[in-house]
Amino acid sequence: MRRPRLRSAAVPAGAGLAVAAALVLAGIATDGNGDGGYGDGGPANPPGTAAGATGAHVVGPGARQDAPALAGADLDGNPVSLAGLRGRVVVLNVWGSWCGPCRAEADDLERLNRQTRGQGVSFLGINTRDRDRAAAKSFVRAHGLGFPSLHDPEGDMLLRFPPALLNPQAIPSTLVIDRHGRIAAGIGGAVTTEELRPLLARVLAEPDQEQDQDQSQEHAPDQEQERPQDRVPAP
Repeated sequence: MRRPRLRSAAVPAGAGLAVAAALVLAGIATDGNGDGGYGDGGPANPPGTAAGATGAHVVGPGARQDAPALAGADLDGNPVSLAGLRGRVVVLNVWGSWCGPCRAEADDLERLNRQTRGQGVSFLGINTRDRDRAAAKSFVRAHGLGFPSLHDPEGDMLLRFPPALLNPQAIPSTLVIDRHGRIAAGIGGAVTTEELRPLLARVLAEPDQEQDQDQSQEHAPDQEQERPQDRVPAP
């Protein structure tokens, strides 16, 4: 029996209204159909992807934005960065130990983390608004999370993302970052395995254009032609 979906925790309420108003003025407020305001970015929810995932925004390759540079210390004080995961598909999850919906999704995230790490997927968390690392580390132990999380107690990192894809007031939120460091999808609220797995499958199935280009250059014939004046006459 599938458990009911818990919605995100918005804090504070006044700031949430301001963000919504800004989205309307910018012309990028969405209606829940997953197009995220990108009319030419490919099908928003093609068959077998995120159709039916409330709050999911899927962005076609031609309309994707680069994810902001994220780097800092994880909850154990070790350095970690989003750039260090380039070449892999990244699930970026924003959570807080104080957040009920975050507790509801944590087990699903770790389960999918274990199942996909050998397929070119990495998980990275952003722990937000937890001023005390001890509370966040207790959350990690309770749910057996095996992926690192950047510690962002003030929520500053969240402000670097496009608000249409990551509302800084909505916790939890999840983004899928493609191999080239671009934002391919965003989900507001607690995410389930059933919602996230098809999104990952879609992004993993995309061709690695940079690799294809490198291979085509390696196998391309030499374009430099021998000129008559370069020929050396036979003795």
